[in-house]
Amino acid sequence: MAQESAEQGKSFVDRIRHAFNGDDEPRDVNELKTVLREAADRDIVSDDTMTMLDGVFDVAAMRVRDIMIPRAQMVVVEIDEGLDEFLPNIIESGHSRFPVIGDSRDEVLGVLLAKDLLRFSMPGAKESFDLRALIRDPVFTPESKQLNVLLTEFRSNHNHMAIVVDEYGGVAGLVTIEDVLEEIVGEIDDEHDAEEDENIRKHEVAGYTIKALTPIEEFNEEMNADLPDDEFDTIGGLVMHQIGHMPTPGEQTRIDRFDIKVLSAESRRIHLLQVIVDQGIDE
Repeated sequence: MAQESAEQGKSFVDRIRHAFNGDDEPRDVNELKTVLREAADRDIVSDDTMTMLDGVFDVAAMRVRDIMIPRAQMVVVEIDEGLDEFLPNIIESGHSRFPVIGDSRDEVLGVLLAKDLLRFSMPGAKESFDLRALIRDPVFTPESKQLNVLLTEFRSNHNHMAIVVDEYGGVAGLVTIEDVLEEIVGEIDDEHDAEEDENIRKHEVAGYTIKALTPIEEFNEEMNADLPDDEFDTIGGLVMHQIGHMPTPGEQTRIDRFDIKVLSAESRRIHLLQVIVDQGIDE
């Protein structure tokens, strides 16, 4: 009884000290979490710290496949595209790094950093643009790798993005250091995330980027157009009907005075369109 009373009288700090010295060692992660949550309840550890500690434990148990961006959702640049062709997609995405692909998404040739495009915004600089000379070597990682191991590699190699490959060597998706850190600290919102959720965005170069779910009525109002909305509600639905099948990124069509290119799409829906207005046709 005396021993039991002494055990009950142990201070929380003693329990933490003993746990990490090998005495009273928690038998598993869940027991350790219980001790740490007691610390949070006693205001020894803040709730924010506890949330991050939970994230650290979770990251150690997760694999790259659990958080990667699937290949269908990757924003990519094709090696043969010109600057004016892919720049609207770069701007719309708000990302800082982009896989550069060859004939398919399984052929990742390198990684393009958005900041490397700044020099070509100067007058006359576009003539010297050479995408092959700009891309960096890609980093590949298996989808089965543990996230804590990947985070260590990101830190030691100063990489921020890795291309995820499956067991057959095909590209399964991509993962960034921000994706891993968000599992620890929660969602990281940048200035792009905080932007107003615009359906139609005008660019100085290459016209507009337009979300496929934009209502045709809104498109007509913003673009001074008169596209029919009796059969389809969204501009994406109208484009799919015009093309005649579910389009893939890069497919193009023309509706009225608008040249439309599919920038982002997956197997069942279109996400983003590039729209160029033919100025040669009177509005």
